[in-house]
Amino acid sequence: MPALHDFAVWAPVLRLLRTAHAERLAAPGGQVAGRIGLFGWSLPLDRPAPPPGRAAQVADVQEEFDAVQRVREALTAAGTDDTAFVAETGPDERNVLHLIGRSPAVTPGIGGPHPGSLVLVEDAVPEPWRRLPDPVPGALPHPAADPVLLERTLRDRLPDAVGATGAEIAAAEARLGIPLPEELRVLYRVARARWEDWDDPFAGAEAVGCELFPLDEVYLAEAATRRADWRFAAMDAVVTPPDAAVQGLVGSPGWIVFGDNGGGDRIAVDLTPGPRGRIGQIIMIRHEHHTGADLLADSLTDLVVNLPEDARRCAPGGRPPVVAYVNSRGIGSVGAAAHPALEVLSIGVLDEGRRFGLGPVTGLPRLRTLSALPGTLADPLEIGELTGLEFLALGPEDWRVLLDASAVPRGLSAAAVEVHGGRRPLPIVALANEILALWDRPLIPVTVLEGDLGH
Repeated sequence: MPALHDFAVWAPVLRLLRTAHAERLAAPGGQVAGRIGLFGWSLPLDRPAPPPGRAAQVADVQEEFDAVQRVREALTAAGTDDTAFVAETGPDERNVLHLIGRSPAVTPGIGGPHPGSLVLVEDAVPEPWRRLPDPVPGALPHPAADPVLLERTLRDRLPDAVGATGAEIAAAEARLGIPLPEELRVLYRVARARWEDWDDPFAGAEAVGCELFPLDEVYLAEAATRRADWRFAAMDAVVTPPDAAVQGLVGSPGWIVFGDNGGGDRIAVDLTPGPRGRIGQIIMIRHEHHTGADLLADSLTDLVVNLPEDARRCAPGGRPPVVAYVNSRGIGSVGAAAHPALEVLSIGVLDEGRRFGLGPVTGLPRLRTLSALPGTLADPLEIGELTGLEFLALGPEDWRVLLDASAVPRGLSAAAVEVHGGRRPLPIVALANEILALWDRPLIPVTVLEGDLGH
């Protein structure tokens, strides 16, 4: 297998880049950057359009594919799945390649070569992922829950289904660590939902109203099952209005997933309902969202008997947002966003050249996330007054101010360097490493290769 740090492995890629960017690479300081991984790559190359009426094929970019494939083989041999790079021409006309490796404390950037989230505290997760369900005293099942009617309906629709045995149900309960609610037991006593049990693979979905998971694939939708990068997860908040049927959680040990809507949204029995919800209600956990779920049916019986099509949503209204976006399309000032329940503050561009002070949000008890685009803060050192921050995303210049003043908040669990436009990757990597070093976290390795591509 080729070695990742062998210049010859990268030579075909570099030749393509040199041909495509000859003028840029010949200029003083000229460089190009990209990323290659096992599951995709991003190279600054123009690709030919396929003929009208035909989709793009590997043959259309065969030279690029072959060049990338050699690097991907080297990634596999090195036991890594991704690397970014910067290519430039050195003073002696030799080709210089900077390989930006992976740190276990850094998530990959999206597409480009810049680093993603910097996880400063090992295994740390954002606050919404640490939230557990609130108790709802007095919550009861909905009157629509009727195990007898449910079983009769299912047996009428699935007369040839193979049901789970008592031992199989007990094994599932032992694996999950909780007893299944009676309606879910009834469902699996009628149909255990293994693929080999169905003559018609769509029979279960048509009978139940969702794609039914086999009993041994039923799981608890706890927070850890809903993954998200720190950069995005830190911008979310758990909000459960007093009239909500479903708690606005990332996940819950009382959400028992038993199916899918066919589009990646999970269907679950909810044993930890919201203030106006019912124990055993059926919810839809949408894969596009990081928090919350939609009410789908009042009970499993209701889902099966009535086969509802649309989820019922309960959106919060009439309260100040706990996630505030100050920008030209959102809130007009930091002062307008400030209130005691504020958890997340994102500052974008409102007017050209306008900068915001953080005084109005100083001392807010729940503020944990600050994200500010480059050039939007009047004084980055005001961040030192925000003592509850666990995530901070700033532009390179603002980070430079904090680092030079030894004023980086030490209570952070994660951070990010906001990069917009054509910023050079290597200074951003160096800046990220300065931040990581404050927490003694593994640095992003950079390896320099040099070689001659010939003429």
